[in-house]
Amino acid sequence: MKILIVGATGTLGRQIAKKAVDEGHIVRCIVRNPRKASFLQEWGCELTKGNLLNKSDISYSLQGIEAVIDVATSRPDDPKSIYDTDWKGKLNLFSECESQNIRRIVFLSILLTEEFRNVPLMDIKYCTEKLLEQSNLDYTIFKSAAFMQGVIGQFAIPILDSQAVWMSGTPTKIAYINTQDMAKIILSSLGNSDTYKLTLPLVGPKAWDANEIISLCEKFSNKKAKIFRVSPFIIKATQAVVSFFQDSLNVSERLAFAEVTSSGKELNEDMQKTYELLSIQESEITTLDSYIKEYYDQIIKRLKEMEADLNIEEKKRLPF
Repeated sequence: MKILIVGATGTLGRQIAKKAVDEGHIVRCIVRNPRKASFLQEWGCELTKGNLLNKSDISYSLQGIEAVIDVATSRPDDPKSIYDTDWKGKLNLFSECESQNIRRIVFLSILLTEEFRNVPLMDIKYCTEKLLEQSNLDYTIFKSAAFMQGVIGQFAIPILDSQAVWMSGTPTKIAYINTQDMAKIILSSLGNSDTYKLTLPLVGPKAWDANEIISLCEKFSNKKAKIFRVSPFIIKATQAVVSFFQDSLNVSERLAFAEVTSSGKELNEDMQKTYELLSIQESEITTLDSYIKEYYDQIIKRLKEMEADLNIEEKKRLPF
């Protein structure tokens, strides 16, 4: 198929783009800065420069397209409110899809959007779900929780580097999923009419809370974690302060998402229907413990190699 990927430079989007090209699809990516997305071209993707807030950019990027995969979310460094960058962008995108009779849409949302509509990101995802449900588009909505890749930056690296791991509120069990597995599942749904007009979960095999993840990291890194617990009150106070400043509005909205991850409400769902519809075995899906172990095995091996190289160089400087 000829696919337009929205959000192709992101953690998940790039996995989808690479796998789609490998599977023989013709892939176009709408990006704000083509220079920063040159790696997509190297993989075989076509790039078109554009912004979802500009309808003419969307119209141009959709020419000849058969399906759209939207996994975009506003960037953390975007000073605008995500109600501007995300919501208005979605309205423009799906309106133009209907105008050009592009019916096949795959959209990535988040679990429990209906329970956290006071959180801007969750509210936008919820409203986008309803927008698609009320449209004539052949949509599939995947509701996910969090990427395994995020665990590395939040837990694995700080523990290995003897830095503090920040925690707040009640530990929430989250079914993290590898973005490579997500890409495989999303692409397998693309031409599957059984998934049309459905909302499906897209999560990992098991939900883990922060304490369990820290234990895994300690086990595989042979390091003791330094834990710094932050009161949810402090996060709310910080959110309230930055919300007074227009330039910090996006920061405030993202801080609000901490309410979801520290709520104690499990971010998980039964994947059986998703597996059955797409003929996928659960055994094919990466587990978090194996993912963390592989990361530490690779990084510790590399660190040892670097240490060995450094010792050789140091010896060359000795006067004997």
